[in-house]
Amino acid sequence: MTDSRRALPSIGLLLESAGVRALLETMPRDLVVSAVRDVVERARDNVAAAPMTTGAWSDAVATQVTQVTQVRRSSLRRVINATGIVLHTNLGRAPLSRAALDAVLRVGAGYTTLEYDLARGTRGSRYTHCASLLRELTGAEDALVVNNCAAALVLALNTLALGRDAVLSRGELVEIGGSFRVHEIMERSGARLREVGATNRTHLADYASAIDNGTGALLKVHRSNFALEGFVCDVDVRDLVPLARRHDLPIVHDLGSGLLISLASIGLDGEPTAREALNAGASVVVMSGDKLLGGPQAGIILGGIEYLSAMRSNPLARSYRVDKLTLAALEATLAVYREPDRALREIPALALLGASASELHSRATRTRNALNAAGIDATVIASTSSVGAGAFPQTELPSTAVALPGNADQWTSKLRSGDPAVVGRVRDGHALLDMRAVPDDEIDLLIERVIAAHD
Repeated sequence: MTDSRRALPSIGLLLESAGVRALLETMPRDLVVSAVRDVVERARDNVAAAPMTTGAWSDAVATQVTQVTQVRRSSLRRVINATGIVLHTNLGRAPLSRAALDAVLRVGAGYTTLEYDLARGTRGSRYTHCASLLRELTGAEDALVVNNCAAALVLALNTLALGRDAVLSRGELVEIGGSFRVHEIMERSGARLREVGATNRTHLADYASAIDNGTGALLKVHRSNFALEGFVCDVDVRDLVPLARRHDLPIVHDLGSGLLISLASIGLDGEPTAREALNAGASVVVMSGDKLLGGPQAGIILGGIEYLSAMRSNPLARSYRVDKLTLAALEATLAVYREPDRALREIPALALLGASASELHSRATRTRNALNAAGIDATVIASTSSVGAGAFPQTELPSTAVALPGNADQWTSKLRSGDPAVVGRVRDGHALLDMRAVPDDEIDLLIERVIAAHD
């Protein structure tokens, strides 16, 4: 009886076959050779299988190369955001500006003054970086940067209300993305949550009646992703100030969104800026760096010198400190805000939010025309988009989308598997590519990826 394994082609013979030679022209040789060996080894183990043709061997090697390439591919990959959600938390929130990217490259390529004082020739502090710009832009007495807004809140409460009550309205017991709840974050700070009022109505008297010798701070939290309407009552920070002063208590305001300038000129109104929150009388304001501010992930703490000094001295601050790349990106982003009109143009998140109807329609038309020319019967339709990341939760932004023909699940799956991946959304059984968060310089790449997914 003849052993069928004797008929298996050699590694060298397969490498010389036309199909595998074509792979070698586009793929690393070690990857292709490894794939050939794996395919031959599997065939050797499966002696009962029918012999394969030359074309079948090439196809098997190509499939193996694809699988290995996907495994080797970085888990953190670039994505074209065609969901219509500008500050998409799952997709990394705000894209960085050119100024921020240049700063990261400049600082990351060598050594820096992260904790070195050039004037004195001695050790410095990373906490000084960005502080002067933040003071300038917000009017705060002092500023501190940590690694995210939740860390900023924990550090503030741990410093100001450790083992004491932090008084918070029940209408502000917010759950943010990933099932993280404000009151659970507060517990980790060592402060005790003291709930006051009802879900829909909280009065100044509720705060007043909750204050006693065990109170450490009054807390206000921006409502992320929802709004209260109807029979409601809320207490503004400005109204809390006399009460807080009477009892010598700080007011900590979790602003969340990180808005530095008014966006009324692009049709977005109702969110307080950091300066407005401080002017209202908050002792400490915490906010994100990667939401409406449009910078890297960071937590920004603003407020009185005595409060911020205490936070810097808190041993917990070390566990929340940021690295040189975050500080470089944030500093460059903040510098753009010295000219608000420039910020609206050059901070990508703000530019995407401010895109006009004609700009969005132009992007969609350009995409549709190219897809039609490639034999894909795409159409342009009206759409709605959103800000995202809990900012302006009631605002729907009119947008324009490209609808792809055929099976929506197949489209979305193929688009996600490409490089870069394309993430859109499905509505009424159609795969949609919303243009709100797709900048002009990504349109050609988007078209290329859709055509590749169709082939």
